[in-house]
Amino acid sequence: MKNQTAKWVLGHKITTHGTSGDFDLMLAETPAHIQVPPPHFHNNFKESFLIIDGEMEFLVNGEVKIVKAGESLDIPPKTLHTFSNNSNLPCKWINIHSPKGFKGFFDAVGIPAEIENAREKSHTPEIVQKVIATAEAFDMNIKVQ
Repeated sequence: MKNQTAKWVLGHKITTHGTSGDFDLMLAETPAHIQVPPPHFHNNFKESFLIIDGEMEFLVNGEVKIVKAGESLDIPPKTLHTFSNNSNLPCKWINIHSPKGFKGFFDAVGIPAEIENAREKSHTPEIVQKVIATAEAFDMNIKVQ
């Protein structure tokens, strides 16, 4: 399938891929030292991460997990989580949400990759507020501390 869209979302370059199954599929590239998204959980979505290059630090229900290239992590519904690339190298990873429906979040808040300075524009205070306002419509429940 050649149904791909690349956008910058909160500092991550997200390329969504159309699927015929009941899941959303994306490839992401996270530059070094990116600290997002805010801690959140999904009531209905199951989420899986597969690290292709580099490593990602996850916080899952208060427990820190470092996931390296070739490793994966499953996040069941109602599991509080966030992640960041705290390393000095970029990280490339695959993300799956099941059932289908979370792709719309990336479409709603992402900055098209071809726009100048899209990465920087993807995490301005205005975009962060848009994420907070939009998240619940996509079953992303942000935990405010």
